[in-house]
Amino acid sequence: MRMVHLFKHQKLAVEKLKTGSILCGGVGSGKSRTALMYFYVKECGGNINDFSNVKDPKDLYIITTANKRDTLDWERESTNFMISTDRTASINNIKLIVDSWNNIKKYIEVKNAFFIFDEQRVIGSGSWVRSFLKIAKQNNWILLSATPGDTWMDYIPIFVANGFYKNRTDFIRNHVVYNSFTKFPKIDHFIEESKLYKLRDKILISMDDERLTIKKDIDVFVEFNKEKYLTLTWKRWNPFTNSPIKDVSELCFTLRKIVNSDESRLKAVFDLLDKHQKIIIFYNFNYELDILRTIKEKNIEVAEYNGHKHERLPNGNKWVYLVQYMSGSEGWNCIETNTVIFYSLNYSYRMMTQAAGRIDRLNTQFKNLYYYYLKSKASIDRAIEKALENKENFNELKWSNEELPF
Repeated sequence: MRMVHLFKHQKLAVEKLKTGSILCGGVGSGKSRTALMYFYVKECGGNINDFSNVKDPKDLYIITTANKRDTLDWERESTNFMISTDRTASINNIKLIVDSWNNIKKYIEVKNAFFIFDEQRVIGSGSWVRSFLKIAKQNNWILLSATPGDTWMDYIPIFVANGFYKNRTDFIRNHVVYNSFTKFPKIDHFIEESKLYKLRDKILISMDDERLTIKKDIDVFVEFNKEKYLTLTWKRWNPFTNSPIKDVSELCFTLRKIVNSDESRLKAVFDLLDKHQKIIIFYNFNYELDILRTIKEKNIEVAEYNGHKHERLPNGNKWVYLVQYMSGSEGWNCIETNTVIFYSLNYSYRMMTQAAGRIDRLNTQFKNLYYYYLKSKASIDRAIEKALENKENFNELKWSNEELPF
């Protein structure tokens, strides 16, 4: 007999979910399996003790990241419920369609199906949001996210899709007060927030999983060339291109390159390689990858996951997996190691959270998970760290205006 195991927190979530809900759980909490169980039992009327028939079959569309689509994670999880992309091989001829957010517009004419929107991408008022709202009017759906929203503005599309407000303008008219002393629209504060909390609580289903893992966040402080750093800050001259700094973005990139290229950072990596046999290293920039590739000289097996290479995890007894944040912070899991090094910090709080979740899985064999954050005392490193601690994204323009000399 086929059995699909759910943990207690997943079973509770299945009972609470309804169309229009946001299933909120930490990275690795099992949101995918929970969402599929909800679809199978609540939407299709299936019996978990008899995977041979459902009362109300409907096609399942999953809109996810391009990475998750390409790695076939959803297809593998769906086989537990006898659901397949091949209609003839699927229970009651249910067809599974998995695609990326980039292609969401292709499905705006679909009706009477069920949609799982994986990872929160419906923020703002762009084309993805417009397509999402059209789909939500014609189909049942749920959304999965580890970080559903930082401000009330992030919830507008979900509130509108649930019928709480007519549109974005209706929400803003009722709840947003703008600062009248700025040249551009800047929110001063929200009003009637008690109503907003009630609406959010109606749709937000949290999965508070009781993990046995213990996360150990360890700061590793490294050096940086203070003379080069200060010279660049004051003279605004790029030492790598031998030309003036054009804008704030180039200034921050160059400051980070001075900091992140310091040889003490690589030495810290080698010290950690003496302590741990298998390590995932997250990095931001190509010059960092060039530095990290020298690990091969130590006769250590090295594989890469970035925009050019999608190599698999190494199989040896001692290895390093070099992962670029943008390419590999989500969409794959690893239970072969309990160690991650963040060679440099990413600007995005969400991306840092997703990256940490690659080893923090419900089925990991490890109790202790080690996260090493390589940091310097440089002002830009401290500013990025402060933003992440506040669960915010680092803003280059804001930092340069507040902290840097002109």
